[in-house]
Amino acid sequence: MGYLALKHFHVACVVLSGGGFLLRGLWMMADSPYLARPWVRVAPHIVDTALLASAIALSLLSQQYPLAQAWLTAKVLALFAYIGVGTIALRRGRSRRVRVLAWYVAMLIFGYIVSVALARDPRGFIGWSGA
Repeated sequence: MGYLALKHFHVACVVLSGGGFLLRGLWMMADSPYLARPWVRVAPHIVDTALLASAIALSLLSQQYPLAQAWLTAKVLALFAYIGVGTIALRRGRSRRVRVLAWYVAMLIFGYIVSVALARDPRGFIGWSGA
């Protein structure tokens, strides 16, 4: 697979992952029975595995690595925060209020990660020159 095709696959996985998290959060807030369906519990793992694999492949192909590139380091650190807060939002939050707040925070972190990726700057859109 060429770099451009891999990048498009990665972006598609980002959209599926973020959209899936958005939808599961809305279902959580609505107490929807959809959250208990097997495909809703399995699909995110498949998408996120493909997302991570494509991210690693892109990093290797482009020879841009976390700790060597500030923007990539920021993305990886924010990803860890997103995963942690996301698990509170959808599974580990002790109350609905905590889960909803964690979901909003996770969505903000997701937006930051996308912003950093597009700007290739750890400041995200704040540091984006538009070039």
